[in-house]
Amino acid sequence: MSTLEQDTMQDLYIIFFLDDKEYAIEIRHLTEIVAFQAITPIPNLPEYIKGVINLRGKVIPIIDVRLRFSMHAKEYTDFTCILIVNHNEVSTGLVVDGVREVLRIAAENVEPAPEIASTNHTERFIKSIGKTDDGKLKVIINLEKFIHDVSEVA
Repeated sequence: MSTLEQDTMQDLYIIFFLDDKEYAIEIRHLTEIVAFQAITPIPNLPEYIKGVINLRGKVIPIIDVRLRFSMHAKEYTDFTCILIVNHNEVSTGLVVDGVREVLRIAAENVEPAPEIASTNHTERFIKSIGKTDDGKLKVIINLEKFIHDVSEVA
């Protein structure tokens, strides 16, 4: 990625939702958004790794974000989509309920995530909290920790 491309993507996030909660991923990690498609299951994987898809000849492991966050499973709808992300040269698909927008959150409006006691340990997936111009908060995902277990599948 060129320096100019990096500069134009600085502070940009893709905002997706699960139920009525909004989350963000740095857009520099997003390769594309694809419609939900059939997933080929692979046995003996954690429940949140749904399997793999064939995307233009490339096998992509798929994580159901709801299950990774220990949320209840939900039937996939017409709004369900797969975010194809790339981290450390590994492509992974993230199943989300839907996508809201691409949003710029200035670096000065991003704060480290607060330390919160949790029994399901999902806070380790939270990188920071972004405050938007309208005062809303967006939970920014730590993609490296979120997809850590998937590298063996790719």
